[in-house]
Amino acid sequence: MSEIFKYVGQSKQSFHQRLNRILSNTERELLLLPIIEELRLEHPGVAARQLYHILRPRGLGRDKFEQICFKYGYKLERMRSYHRTTNSTGVIRFPNLVEGIELHGINQIWVSDITYYRISETFYYLTFILDAYSRMIVGYSVSNSLQTSETTLPALDGALRIRQPKRSMIFHSDGGVQYYCKSFLKLTESYGIKNSMCDVAYENAYAERINGTIKNQYLKGYNPQNFDELKQMTGRAINNYNKVRPHQSLNNKTPASFEKQLSPAGRLIAFE
Repeated sequence: MSEIFKYVGQSKQSFHQRLNRILSNTERELLLLPIIEELRLEHPGVAARQLYHILRPRGLGRDKFEQICFKYGYKLERMRSYHRTTNSTGVIRFPNLVEGIELHGINQIWVSDITYYRISETFYYLTFILDAYSRMIVGYSVSNSLQTSETTLPALDGALRIRQPKRSMIFHSDGGVQYYCKSFLKLTESYGIKNSMCDVAYENAYAERINGTIKNQYLKGYNPQNFDELKQMTGRAINNYNKVRPHQSLNNKTPASFEKQLSPAGRLIAFE
C-alpha cells in the first residue's frame, strides 16, 4: 500500500485528509438538497444565485451554492427531480413499503418530512413525524441546523419514548440524508423499525400536507419573531392540531379524541 501512495506522489495521511474533506462536503450538499428543492418549488423561476441570497446558508459561499444547485439539476433551463440525481451518486434509498398498504391502526406507519420556516433573513427547520392512521403528530423538532442530531434524531427519539410502538412498524420518509445516516438508522434498528422511502413527493403526501398545515394555518398567524418564539409556537400549533382542530377524515374528531376511542394502546398521546 505504501508503494501506491509513493506512486501517486501523496502520503497516506494527506490522502485520508483529502478523503475526509470530500466526504464532509458531500454530506453538506445532501443536507441542503431537500431545502433547495423546496425553495425551487416555491420560486420556480428564480436563479440559483437568488436562491442563495434567500437562504444564506452558514459557512457556504455563493459560488459553491450555485455549483451544488447545478450539480443536482436545479439550474433553471434543465430542472430535474431530486431523487433521480441523488440515486446516481450512490445515495441510500430504502424501498417504498407503504404503497398500496391498508391502514388498520396506530403505530403501524409513521411518516416524516423536514421543511423550513423563515424569520426575517434567517431560515429554521421543522421536522414532523405523523401517525398515518390517526393523523396525530407524534414527534417533532425545531432547529437552526439541518444536522441529523438536531432534526430527525430528536424528533424520532421523542416519539419513540412516548409512543413505544411494536417492532416492525414502518417509518416512511423522503430520501433526505437525515433519514439514512448512521445515527438515525441505529435508532430505527434498535426498535425494529422498517425504513421506507418515497421516490416522488406525492408518495409522502401526509407528511407534505402537515408541513403546509402547521406553517400556513398556524405559524404564519402566530408570527414568531425569533428562534425561541418559533419553538414555543410550534409546540402550541401542534397541541391545537392534535387536540382542538377536528379532521374531516376522522369523522370530525381531533387526532387525540380519535385515538382515545381505540384500544388502550391507542391512548398513548404525545405532547400533553
